[in-house]
This record gives sequence, C-alpha cells and structure tokens, in this order.
Amino acid sequence: MISYILAGVTALVLLIIDQLVKIAVNSSFALGDNFTLIKGLLNFHYIHNTGGAWGVLSGYTGLLIFITAVIMIACITWLIVRGRKNKLLFWATCLIISGGLGNMIDRIFRGGKVIDFLQFGFWEEFPVFNIADCAIVIGCSLLVLYFVIDTINDFKKRKLNNGNS
Repeated sequence: MISYILAGVTALVLLIIDQLVKIAVNSSFALGDNFTLIKGLLNFHYIHNTGGAWGVLSGYTGLLIFITAVIMIACITWLIVRGRKNKLLFWATCLIISGGLGNMIDRIFRGGKVIDFLQFGFWEEFPVFNIADCAIVIGCSLLVLYFVIDTINDFKKRKLNNGNS
C-alpha cells in the first residue's frame, strides 16, 4: 500500500515541480536562451514547442489537447481497473498521467505552447524537452518493462500448464 501512495505522491510532486520550473524559466530567461548546464551532457535551451514529441502536429493545439485527454482518460481508467494489481503498472501509469497533465496545462494556459528547456549536450539534434517529458518517457519505459515481465510470466505459466497436462 505504501508503494501506491508513494507513486501517487511522486506523480503529484513531479507535476508541481514541472509547473514551478516552467514558471521560473518563463519569467527568468529570454526565449532562445542557450547555455551549458553540464558540459557534454546537458544544456539549457529555452524554447516554446507548439507540437507534440519531436514537434509532431505543430500548431494543432486543439488536437493535441484532445489526444492527451483521451490518453489521460485511458490511463486513469486503466489505473482504476488494473493498476492496483501491480506496483510497476501503477508507477508507470502515475508517471505518464503526471507528465501528460504537465504538458496539457501548458497547452491550455500558455496559448498552445509547451515550455521546453533541457537539451542533451551530446546529442543536440535530439528535441528539447522538460520535466513532464521525462516523467512520460520513464513511465512509458516502465510500462514496456511491465509488459515484458507479464509476457514472460504468462509464457512460464503456459509452459508449466502444458507440462502438467
């Protein structure tokens, strides 16, 4: 039970941190500011992204809000139906919801623009991202891990059941 509470609190804290950092970036830096945070690893590059990941659907704010809302509803439904049965699934879903809400808040209250400010120093062609994006990527990675583990467990059960028949 503690793990589930911790996951929910972590997701809420990440959402709050994401929004506070975006407010600080927006009020303290000029659009386009760019400097090194950790040489060769991480840069600060303040941009506004009107699209989704990699700028996909740029300028289609309404559609992006709709897609995000559908995904959030699906995640919340899944969390209610299956999430409490597995800690890894619960954590993954909480992180995806937290990140999705963080970027959706930007789209709704910042004129369709998501504030992005982190950039890999070793891969500058990679899109600029934010804390919400990190939560989504980590959550999706945990979700993939959940499915891999679940598939392996199902395979083992089938193999065991076939061996006993």
